[in-house]
Order: sequence, then C-alpha cells, then structure tokens
Amino acid sequence: MLMTSCRTIEDVVARYPKKTVPAERAFEAIRRGDHLFIATGCGEPQHLVNALVDYVRSHPKKLFDTEVLHVWTLGVAPYADEKLKDNFRHNSFFIGDNTRSAVNAGLADYTPVFLSQVPQLFLSKYIPIDVALVQTSLPDGNGYMSLGVSVDITKAAVEIAGVVITQVNPNMPRVHGDSFIHVNEVDFMVPYEEPLLEYQPATSGELAFRIGEYVSRLVQDGDTIQVGYGSIPNAIMAGLESKKHLGVHTELLSDGIANLIKKGVIDNHEKTINRGKTVASFSMGTRETYQFLDDNPSIEFRTIDYTNDPLVIAQHENMIAINSALEIDLTGQVTAESIGPLFYSGIGGQADFMRGAILAPGGKSILALLSTAEQDKVSRILPLIQEGAGVTLNRGDVHYVVTEYGIAYLHGKNVRERAMELIAIAHPKFRSWLIEEAKRHHLIYEDQAFLPGKTGEYPEELENYRTTRSGLEILLRPVKISDEPLLKDFFYSLSDRSLFRRFVSQRMDMPHDRLQEYVVIDYSKEMVIVASIRQGEREIVVGVGQYIINEKLHVAEVAFVVEDDFQNQGIGTELLNYLTQLAKRRGLNGFTASVLAENKPMLHLFDEAGFDLERHLESGTFELTMSFR
Repeated sequence: MLMTSCRTIEDVVARYPKKTVPAERAFEAIRRGDHLFIATGCGEPQHLVNALVDYVRSHPKKLFDTEVLHVWTLGVAPYADEKLKDNFRHNSFFIGDNTRSAVNAGLADYTPVFLSQVPQLFLSKYIPIDVALVQTSLPDGNGYMSLGVSVDITKAAVEIAGVVITQVNPNMPRVHGDSFIHVNEVDFMVPYEEPLLEYQPATSGELAFRIGEYVSRLVQDGDTIQVGYGSIPNAIMAGLESKKHLGVHTELLSDGIANLIKKGVIDNHEKTINRGKTVASFSMGTRETYQFLDDNPSIEFRTIDYTNDPLVIAQHENMIAINSALEIDLTGQVTAESIGPLFYSGIGGQADFMRGAILAPGGKSILALLSTAEQDKVSRILPLIQEGAGVTLNRGDVHYVVTEYGIAYLHGKNVRERAMELIAIAHPKFRSWLIEEAKRHHLIYEDQAFLPGKTGEYPEELENYRTTRSGLEILLRPVKISDEPLLKDFFYSLSDRSLFRRFVSQRMDMPHDRLQEYVVIDYSKEMVIVASIRQGEREIVVGVGQYIINEKLHVAEVAFVVEDDFQNQGIGTELLNYLTQLAKRRGLNGFTASVLAENKPMLHLFDEAGFDLERHLESGTFELTMSFR
C-alpha cells in the first residue's frame, strides 16, 4: 500500500525511528582525519554545522584534522575559526565573505577549479568524501527526499560519501529534477525545522539599473540566458521585463529569475533543449522564491556537471551568458576571483558558461560590471591585469563588456581597438590615466589624442533611432573616441567622387592623424554624428554629418557625406534634420556650408530643408548661408 508523504517532523520520527537521531549521535560516525562535505550556499544545514562545532568543543579529543569541503557558505563558518584549527581545516571551491579572511591568512584552503569538474573529482574519489552533511525536504510516500535549493555538487557528494547525515527540514522545497535521494541512501536523519538561509544582495542602485538597460539591448526575444548573482544581475533581470519567451539554463536560480517566470517573461518556449523547463543547479534567494520552487514542474534542478558543461550549454541556440567580474584589463583579460594576490571568490561556473555561450549558435558572452570600486577610488578597467590576480576569463572569452557608461564589443578586435573600446566605457576620471598607460605599454597609438573633462565625454543621451523615407532603420549618434576603425572603413568605402565632393580635395588617404580630428572632439564646440546600421554583431557607418561652431557669428559650418550604396535613401535628410535639431538646441542661428556647384543632390537637400537660404557662387563653389526659421 502506498504510504503518504511525511508532513511533519513527528511523521519522520514515527516512520523512521532507527534512522532519526540527535545530531550528537550522528557525529559519532565521524573519525579523525575524515573528509567532511557540507551542502552549498542556502542549502547549508545550519543546525548540523552549529551542532558539530558544539560537539567538538565539548569533545575536544574526538576530531582532529577534519577537512571541511564547502563550496560557499552564507551562514557562519565556525569551523574556520583559528581556535579550532587543530580540529578543522576548511577547503573551499569558492570563497565567501565568511571564509575569505581565513583563506588569505593561510588558516583555510582554496581549491581553484571549474565547478562543472567537481562532481567528477568526487565520483572518481580523487577528492574523497567520508561524511556528507546535507539538508533535505521531508520524505515523500516512496521515501524520497529532495536536496531542494542545493543540488549542484551535493548530489555527487551524497553518492560517494561513506556516511550521509541529513538535516530533514520541512522548510526545504521539493524541487524537481536530479534533486532526489532515498531514505536508504542516508545513514542518519536529524529532523530539525529552521528557516533556510536567504541571500539578499545589496539594493541595486541607479548605476546598476543603467547597466541593466544596456544589457537588455543585447538580449533578444527567445534567447536563453544565464545570469550570475549580485546587485547588478538583479538589475539586469529588471531590465528584461519587456522581453518575450526567454529561456533559462543557469547554475543559479535567483529572485530575479523567479520574478521573470512569474511575469511570463521566461517561459522556455523557444529553448533548443529542455524546452519548457527552467534548468538550474542551486538557488540563493528569499523565502518567497523557495516557496515558488516547491513542487513546481516547470523548474528542474540538475547536477552542476550538467548545467555547467560547456558542451551542454553550447547546444542552446542564442545562448546568452551574463556575468560580472572584479576587474578587466585593456586587452580583455578578466579576473572574477582575486584582487591582485588576494583571493576573493573563485573560478565558479563563469568560464564554463561564457565559453559555452561562445560555442552556441548565435550565442553571446556579456561581462557586466561597474566601472569603479571603493566609491569611485579605483577603476575596475585597468591597463594590465594586476600582478598575482587569477585570470578567470582570457582574451577570447568575452564578446561584450558593459559598464554604466556603455557597451564595448571586443570579439574579433585587435588589442588597440579593444583598449580604445574599454577606455570609452571606463569612468571619465580614469580615462586620461588609461590613455597614458595604454601608450606606455604600446597598446594604442603613441600619438593618440584625448580630450579630458566634461566637454570630451560622450553624450549618450543624443543617441537616436530613425527610419528614413525608404524604410531604412538607422542609428544616429555622436562619434566616440573608439570609432576610428569604423570611420576609417567608412571613408575608404566612398568613391573618389564622393570624397572629392565632401573634402574638395584630391587627397584620397585617411590616416590615423587625420581620423583623430573626427573622433576626438570637444562636443561643446563641434558635433560629429554617424548614421549606422547593424549587420549581425557589426555596426556599419553609412553616413557622417558634422558641424563646427563659429562662436563669433553664432552659426556653425555644416557638412556631411553618405556612403555611395546608401545614397538617395533619405540618410542625408535625417542627418541634416538631426544636426539642425542639435544646433537649435545649442541656440545657434543657422548653418554655413561650401558646396560644389555640380553637387546638385546636396544643393537640393539644403533647398528642401526649410532654411532661409542665401547663395553666393565663387570659383565653382556655392557658399551657403542658412538661417533657422
């Protein structure tokens, strides 16, 4: 006859009287020198951990040199206390706040490893597990208990441990997937009810939400996403609320992901594999999220050697991996695990997901981070990675880098281009320093110009999407300091006739020193607007407009040019209209321009623009004076 599920701790004790014991009784199975595993993050069995330390303090001769293997502790970590150094030696695969000091003081160990590889280290017994302390839900009618919010490497530890001690907690959700273990796999059950640990990152500020807005531009409807943890990822989740049919394949299921599922943004309808299922390996969030996970068939927790396997990740079309970091250097090397020689966190699963996303059809890897740390005292974008820092992601692992100052695209770009892209999204107070350091290390041109201060800061608010009369979607935006390669390609794509009409010169070259005049500008005195289109991940400039202010006359000289293949599609009209709008906003009275008499299309464009226009012909060139109405 089928038994009913246990609903209370009393039910557990009544049904399994031989297995349910006080914690102290279970700890008698631990021997000196044992390798002891503790479940991850919010799945940590707090009662068992605290009871174990109390047990050692009351039985100081019972345990010596017990290695404690724990991926990440959010609760207290008493076993890392120097007073218990003869009893315990902590060894972590990922460093948390509560163990960081011990690791860096040499009182605890850190094992750098991809999390996806840890289960195999356990299963091969290269890293032995003698005793596993885990936390589970109450048993169901068939005797199965769920590991709930911590499947990750915990499942593998349970499978190979000589002794399994579980804290049976009614508050642990019953999560579908690989989370189940049977009562027969457990040696001791310690029924104890207490709230699960909750993870509440710092409140996302304005800068984090700005980063979230940028990231949302890179995520398309139907993409499958992986997002890390912290205040920035939560802001990113908030920025995705307007998307549709997102899928999730991730290691961590956060409050932000749970909220998007509830709102219907995440439905997994277009996932390539595990369609219809949100797949994760563990959860760190609030009680509300844990309740949402309970017996929810749309969510599956799998072991971390599945969720984090780059070859599994790569099977997802349009896989987007979004992670954060501590620092990135101008060549694209990233550390997410250390600050110089100071161990801070760990390799974790970041590299697994970023590389898997790169291998996926249509995949993208996105690194999102604030531009500074320590209240704007330190730049997170550095000339070179700090000595002693661990390189978590190499130069080929990152497609996009996002800060509160914009988006840098690195994939396929040379070191000089990468450096300029990253300098453009660094905090303005550090850009001059980064330019000089990049010159010193020969990463960029030795004569690279730079305009410090507010007048040289990119006015992002002027970015503007337009549709031309021919139906072409274009982005009109101010030129950036990192646009030199784009403008070089643009100018060399022009025909000799277009070049001559624009510059009234037989000079056909556009070297670096000449290009700098267009990309390094004082926005308070001139404006260069590029019209661009997208071709896949690539931005293509199809038109450039410019005005330079004459302060005495309170007018500006205007000029623009459109790539030959895109002429007569309305791009010139949009450029002129936008330049006029910006000039009027500056309080200018009008434009002046020099136009060759044979350039009929340009003359017609000015005629139709609605100016009060005066012409003066001299040596085959019309000098135009155009007053705003």
